Amino acid sequence: MKNMTLEVEGMSCQHCVNTIEGALKGIGVKGKVDLKNNTVDVSFDESHVKIEQIKETIEEQGYDVK
Repeated sequence: MKNMTLEVEGMSCQHCVNTIEGALKGIGVKGKVDLKNNTVDVSFDESHVKIEQIKETIEEQGYDVK
């Protein structure tokens, strides 16, 4: 499992947390949103999911990944 922290802009509430974490779960990625630091910690299997797909999934929800 690979672990990374992504900087994400546009998150402000529990709805944002649920949206992002739910979308990541849908592609087999464990995600933990930290609203205070505007980050998302992700854990994933690189043989099944690529980091580009994770970023796209978050961006498709309306957030900007740095």
